[in-house]
Amino acid sequence: QVQLVESGGGLVQAGGSLRLACAGSGLTLAYLSVAWFRQAPGKERERVSCIRGEGSEDYADSIKGRFIISRDDANNMVYLQMNDLKPEDTAVYYCAARSRHTPWYPPCDDMDNWGKGTQVTIAS
Repeated sequence: QVQLVESGGGLVQAGGSLRLACAGSGLTLAYLSVAWFRQAPGKERERVSCIRGEGSEDYADSIKGRFIISRDDANNMVYLQMNDLKPEDTAVYYCAARSRHTPWYPPCDDMDNWGKGTQVTIAS
């Protein structure tokens, strides 16, 4: 059974840090594109960061320089280190991975496996 489980969310003050974790089971994250998305109330879902199977990364402009995505292949985990958090970072954060073969899409699009999300709340 394929499963992605996020953890690490919480309530922090602006300027603080959190590290989100995504644990994979039933699929090997090292071989896949894995991304973090977020969705705030009343807003569209936004892709925050993505790490591809070969290790390249990308970041949304809104978080560039503050967030870092990383992968622990031995433990089948992907992390999102979030620094200098701002109230506008408040959202539910989701981990997603693409396991289906759809090469006509860019590597970080068309995700077919999703976690249930973890809430991140930044107090001003």
